[in-house]
Amino acid sequence: MNMIPFNKPFLTGKETDYIVDAVNSGHISGNGVFTKKCHNFFQEKYEFHKVLLTTSCTDALEMCALLIDIKPGDEVIVPSYTFVSTALAFVRQGAKVIFADSSVNHPNLDVDKLESLITKKTRAIVPVHYASMAVDMDKVMALADKYNIFVIEDAAQAINTFYKGKPLGGIGHLGAFSFHETKNIISGEGGLLIINDEKLAERAEIIWEKGTNRASFFRGEVNKYGWVDTGSSFLPSEITAAFLYAQLEKMDMIQRKRTYIWNLYYNGLLHLSEQGKIKLPIVPEYSTNNGHMFYILCKSLEERKNLIFYLKERGILSVFHYLSLHKSEFYNNIYEGEELPMSDYYTDHLLRLPFYFELKDNEINRIIKHIIDFFD
Repeated sequence: MNMIPFNKPFLTGKETDYIVDAVNSGHISGNGVFTKKCHNFFQEKYEFHKVLLTTSCTDALEMCALLIDIKPGDEVIVPSYTFVSTALAFVRQGAKVIFADSSVNHPNLDVDKLESLITKKTRAIVPVHYASMAVDMDKVMALADKYNIFVIEDAAQAINTFYKGKPLGGIGHLGAFSFHETKNIISGEGGLLIINDEKLAERAEIIWEKGTNRASFFRGEVNKYGWVDTGSSFLPSEITAAFLYAQLEKMDMIQRKRTYIWNLYYNGLLHLSEQGKIKLPIVPEYSTNNGHMFYILCKSLEERKNLIFYLKERGILSVFHYLSLHKSEFYNNIYEGEELPMSDYYTDHLLRLPFYFELKDNEINRIIKHIIDFFD
């Protein structure tokens, strides 16, 4: 019996060719030819104002915290049901994280409860587009305009997903993508900062380059460069950028296949949902779906544990996902907010199924069959 893993990185075949090209170019530190190719790809395809490759999505979010000058005592609203990086980027700058609950129908944050979390100390809202499904960004941006606060889109899972025709990551003041090996488009580790507010663009470049105005110098805008601001070495090497560019060239093909896999799962498990035995993902009417993951919702924590074990015994690796951050070991003792029942619900009930480009139809059908058998 062949084991079906949860994830398997997909290679297009050009990654090593481009890495060799980068090495032979004599420039393998950051911001070379392949970095510029990647930047041009995103700016032309999605019409983002400015983008900067980063070594991770975490780094992109940390740049966001620096860009909007987060200071001790500031408050930042973050969903509790998310990866630690979403909150950590702001905690490192001294912010108090205000955790938001998920909605009843989706792990995304409940936008209808957002306004009650805003205070005079609120500096930013960080919506996470879970499983590539869009948060209702019109409501988020309306609140941001009303209270003069920033919106930073954690679009780690949402590359090439759209909200009412607008690309996710390109709606808030800032956005971030991930190219971790578990994502649709990968470079092993890697990320992208998206700058939609043009007032932040010049400073973003400085923070990206260790707090120097090096980029301006090489464009001939200043006659020397030096240390002018805070920052760090956020840019990846050309080797990472070369790998990423090979993936970007095949983005449409990758997205088509992943959406195909998502639909196979959905249609194959639909009757279990109709019988009330599980719940399936809901794609909001205002959102597209990039096929990032497929999950089901079990009726209880115990049922989920049993299903994980049942599938593993049959050579299928399935996994749960996030644990509510407000109940984490790091934050639990300092959390002062209310109970977040929906975040806890997804923590205990959500199960992710194997999902990767090379997953075959017969393997998907095998997974579906064993899930049906379990519930029967």
